[in-house]
Amino acid sequence: MQDLKISLITVCYNAESTISRTIESVIAQNFNNVEYIIIDGGSTDNTIQNINQYKNRVSLFLSEPDKGIYDAMNKGINLATGDIIGTLNADDFFAGNDVLQSVAAAFIQHEPEILYGDLDYVNDEGRVIRKWRSKQYFDGMFNWGWMPSHPTFYCRRNLFEKYGSYSLEFGSAADYELMLRFLHVNHLEALHINKVLVKMNIGGISNKNIGNRLRALFFDLKAIRKNNISLPLVAIAFKPLRKITQYFGRR
Repeated sequence: MQDLKISLITVCYNAESTISRTIESVIAQNFNNVEYIIIDGGSTDNTIQNINQYKNRVSLFLSEPDKGIYDAMNKGINLATGDIIGTLNADDFFAGNDVLQSVAAAFIQHEPEILYGDLDYVNDEGRVIRKWRSKQYFDGMFNWGWMPSHPTFYCRRNLFEKYGSYSLEFGSAADYELMLRFLHVNHLEALHINKVLVKMNIGGISNKNIGNRLRALFFDLKAIRKNNISLPLVAIAFKPLRKITQYFGRR
């Protein structure tokens, strides 16, 4: 299993309060063949100092201004050398020490092109508030507002070379657009593993106010139209409605 190499990318900006927890969840993994890349957007708080405390456990650290989270992810992807690429943002942390081992085992056993799992949203006290439980993907699911959890999304590195990386023109929906492009348009083989991989702090930039929410809706619709969703209005309506079930732990 150790022959399979995973490149894990953390992007951050002024994340002094959470970055140490993220890094510690990575270095606690019992899977060792990890290339850990941290891309910082030029933080002005103590983020860089906190990262430097773990410099011996980080494969590559880059700090410079960028055009946002997805530009930083693209930088990490371009630097990655692993067989598999995943991301873990600075507000997120692994749900257990065996996450990357489970990811690697599933890639080796089932040989998918893409893999994703489940996610818990937690509050500042660590209590689970929402549960994002995905299911096995089949063609057409995106037409009904479905999408996998991007923080649990892993794929083979050559897919970015073949189908492109994150497109900045889609703003906060760049991750949604990439998954549409990979799964809905190009029909790449995906595997869902029934396991909570990541815990994420509740909230997010796109949900902070009505203006951000409307911009996020605009970018979602732009991604939907770009990638030939057959029922765009249904998809845009059902996508936020699916979040309601997450509060009840339903799929």
